[in-house]
Amino acid sequence: MADPTPTPKQDAPGNAAKNPDDWTTGDEAMTGAQASYLKTLCEEAGEDFDPKLSKAEASKRIDALQEKTGRGA
Repeated sequence: MADPTPTPKQDAPGNAAKNPDDWTTGDEAMTGAQASYLKTLCEEAGEDFDPKLSKAEASKRIDALQEKTGRGA
């Protein structure tokens, strides 16, 4: 039988729940994963990709494009 004790990783709040404006590293360059996904979303939405966005800006842009393309949760 599996141990029902929750692990810290499962219980920890994710960054997705935190406002990007409050991220301590939000002003750093977007991650490679963000850039890749954002490029895909921009192509699907017919919008330009800006490679100079920060992590926080990229997160907000991803959220907006997910809504526009129907890829959002």
